[in-house]
Amino acid sequence: MGKNLYIAEKPSVAREFAKALQINAVGKDGYLESADSVVTWCVGHLVTMSYPEAYDEKYKKWSLSTIPFIPSEFKYEVIEGVKKQFKIVSGLLNREDVETIYVCTDSGREGEYIYRLVEQQAHVTGKKRKRVWIDSQTEEEILRGIREAKDLSAYDNLGAAAYLRAKEDYLMGINFSRVLTLKYGNPVKAYLKRDRAVISVGRVMTCVLGMVVNREREIREFVKTPFYRITASLTVNQTPLNMEKWSGDSQGPPYPEGSSVTEKNCECEWRAVENTKYFQSPLLYKENGFKEKKDAQALIGYLMDTPPVMAMVEGVERKKETKNPPLLYNLAELQNDCSKYFKISPDETLRIAQELYEKKMTTYPRTDARVLSSAVSKEIHKNLRGLTNYSLAAGFAAKVLESGSYKGMAKTRYVNDKQITDHYAIIPTGQGLNQLNSLNPTAAKVYEVIVRRFLGIFFPPAVYRKVSLNVSIKGEQFFASFKVLEEEGYLRVAAFSFAKKKSRQEQEKDEAGKGEGAGDGADPDFMDAVNRLKKGIRLPVKDMQVKEGETSPPKRYNSGTMILTMENAGQFIEDEDLRAQIKGSGIGTSATRAEILKKLVNIQYLALNKKTQIITPTLMGEMIYEVVHNSIRPLLDPALTASWEKGLTMVADGTITEEEYMQKLDDFVSRRTNIVKQLNNQSVLNQQFHKAAANYLSK
Repeated sequence: MGKNLYIAEKPSVAREFAKALQINAVGKDGYLESADSVVTWCVGHLVTMSYPEAYDEKYKKWSLSTIPFIPSEFKYEVIEGVKKQFKIVSGLLNREDVETIYVCTDSGREGEYIYRLVEQQAHVTGKKRKRVWIDSQTEEEILRGIREAKDLSAYDNLGAAAYLRAKEDYLMGINFSRVLTLKYGNPVKAYLKRDRAVISVGRVMTCVLGMVVNREREIREFVKTPFYRITASLTVNQTPLNMEKWSGDSQGPPYPEGSSVTEKNCECEWRAVENTKYFQSPLLYKENGFKEKKDAQALIGYLMDTPPVMAMVEGVERKKETKNPPLLYNLAELQNDCSKYFKISPDETLRIAQELYEKKMTTYPRTDARVLSSAVSKEIHKNLRGLTNYSLAAGFAAKVLESGSYKGMAKTRYVNDKQITDHYAIIPTGQGLNQLNSLNPTAAKVYEVIVRRFLGIFFPPAVYRKVSLNVSIKGEQFFASFKVLEEEGYLRVAAFSFAKKKSRQEQEKDEAGKGEGAGDGADPDFMDAVNRLKKGIRLPVKDMQVKEGETSPPKRYNSGTMILTMENAGQFIEDEDLRAQIKGSGIGTSATRAEILKKLVNIQYLALNKKTQIITPTLMGEMIYEVVHNSIRPLLDPALTASWEKGLTMVADGTITEEEYMQKLDDFVSRRTNIVKQLNNQSVLNQQFHKAAANYLSK
């Protein structure tokens, strides 16, 4: 009987497989071996695509005459620094006593590509090949993955998509970078006073550069517009004893002799609604603000000219609002939150998430899904039971187990098989807690964030009591709304141990959802006073004020919001059908987005402020933007970039063939390269350079 060979992506993963299989293995150079099994590993990529000069020496020199370069067959070679490990792996794959190969590289497109390149370069034939697809590196999950491993051929479409993604990046990178450098490299070099200027172009990274430059230019061109709001301060708790008989002609409502009343006031905002004097008036900036301060003051003068000024309650709406626990983390959401909480880059977040995965503490990080599979939901009690040993959340995990709230998970919005492609959301496994002390402080906090997001889904919604008030003063309408937290629900779980101490109001605002105004300073006595109000009651107006505001420019991207923007590229696409078509594809993938941002910073097209994680274009980046904008403009269009990603997904799904995709790719690269070769637009580009530089330097 032949041996089984297990090939992982990294040495640490290979050891976990050996441990799960209880292989009493002898350590060899580059692999482990027992009587019936061999475990080996790659070290990331062992094989890569060859440079053009491997096809013909003439391609070594950049020349317009040798592009477009589109080979009919692509060449590959072993990466110089890992030749020793490739030789070991290749020898094992071809050993006569190896009968079945278990492919245990990361369960995703890139992991598929890593193995298939090795197999191709090693010329493996005549072996059974099984694909192990797992969501965590726990012993239980590894054994399940091996037990349920499918024939590798079941993943041929995914493998084809992986090859195409690499070919696409290769062809666009080589042809577009060469043609643009040859045409415009010298002018860029001269303008920036650099020794050299290679214009690097990529399917995804050029589009990201374009989004950052466009945002920066929107900010530069933004002109602040002042506007003037009117607010009225009303006393809401001085309720007269006999409202029906009180006309409001007296200086104030009657109170019992000797009574003591603590005044409660609320602020209402004026709006120009339908059937009022200023509705759709040209004097307005928006329905709640004037363009000129004098017009706001004039209205206040009219409304306050005859004291005592009273406001008539036109309507009081009372309702309860519930806020459900948020969906679970996918990589993009985790990267965004880590950028916000810890000011770390998406690349660093991915590194930490990968570390937690390899320590068995969390599930596979490179996922786009924010839900669980129905199969996982049936076993979720195991994750919860493990978390009872995690001191920061042990009580919450125990409460979930005790209440049994996890038992109905399959029927909630947190479980949806249709929303999962390769992997479900990032959750804690409940295992590997003995590794906590080996984590650096930031990694430990990232783990806490993942745990709390996970546990939150087993708790009820947060419940708010909301009151909306509408009053009129001389026919003009004023509005206010107030909200207080009545039941914490999942918010109890969401309180991070590392968070700075905040007021209850600040915490409610943070957790309630980004500017909903939870709390609004509405204490219980105040809310009781507001709740007693009824239509027809008149309230004293203490004063009115003009509040000056001004419009705000768009916000710059930070590393986290950039990742989310790449994930949700459809927001930039006007065509509704195309927007629907690329939904779920975005720009890049969860596995590549962080690396793309990192590259743009490394080649100095973008600048990343490490303290704030704010991203801005460099002058070089703006020059490159102008070059691309005047030559291969579609590369700056998120619709094009996302549609290429959608095409790769369609290949992986078997919707279109590899040949169909490659034909479109060849045509696009050839056509666009030849167009640039024929362009004669240097004078126009020089003007754009001058304009861009002037704007950049004046910021």
